[in-house]
Amino acid sequence: MASRTDRYNKSKKINTKKKEKHKVKIKYKKVIIFLIVLILIVFLALSFFKLKITNIYISGNSLLSEKEIINIAQVSNYPNTFLNLSPIIESRLEKNIYIKDAKVYKKWFTILYIKVEENRPIFYNDSSKETVLLDGSTVKEKLEAPLLINLIPDTLYEKFVQKISEIDEDVLNRVSEIKYDKNDVDETRFLFTMKDGNYVYLTLNTFEKINNYINIVKSFNNAKGILYLDSGEYFQKFEN
Repeated sequence: MASRTDRYNKSKKINTKKKEKHKVKIKYKKVIIFLIVLILIVFLALSFFKLKITNIYISGNSLLSEKEIINIAQVSNYPNTFLNLSPIIESRLEKNIYIKDAKVYKKWFTILYIKVEENRPIFYNDSSKETVLLDGSTVKEKLEAPLLINLIPDTLYEKFVQKISEIDEDVLNRVSEIKYDKNDVDETRFLFTMKDGNYVYLTLNTFEKINNYINIVKSFNNAKGILYLDSGEYFQKFEN
C-alpha cells in the first residue's frame, strides 16, 4: 500500500503537469488582436509614406510664371511628398538662373509653399546685346529693364553693375534709359531718363540717392525737369 508521502508526491506531480499544460496554452484571441493591430499599423505607415503633394502656393514671382516655377521645382504632377523634400525642391529652383533664392516649406506634409527671390533684370546692355541680372550674370534674352545705350569703361563697369543692383526695384522700374555721360568734373557720371519724362544726373558715388526719387519728385509738385543728384540735390524745371 502506498504511503501517505507517496500519495502526496504523486498528487503534486499531477498538479504540476496540469499547471504546465495551462502555461503553454495559446491565447488565440489576443494573438489575433495583435496581428490585426500590427497589420493596421503597417497599412497606415505605408499609406503615410505614399502621400502626395496636393496643393502648391507660390509667392515672390513676377518674372517667372507660377507654371514655370512649378515645372522648375519638378512638382507639376503632384509627386510623392517624401521623395520631394523641401531642401531638394529649393536646390532645383536655385539652379535656375532667374531664381536668386528659394524658400520651401510644407504644411501637413502635403501643402507646398514656395517663396522665391527672383534674379531680376537690372538693365539691358545694348552694346553687348545682353540682359544683366541682379547677381551680375547675363542672358542673351532681352528682358524688360532700363536700356544702357552706350559703352562704359571697363574700369567702371563692375562697380556700375554693383551700384545699379542696389537701387530699389520700384524706382529702377521707373527708369527708361541709362547713358554714361562723364564730364570734366567726374568721369563716373550717368544720365538716367525716367519714364515720367524727367532726367536724373548721378555719379557712382551718389546712385543710392535715386532711391528717394519718388519723394523728391513729389516735393516739386510732379513738375518735369532735370534732377541733379551728381553734386548736391537740385531740380531744374523745364520751361513751358
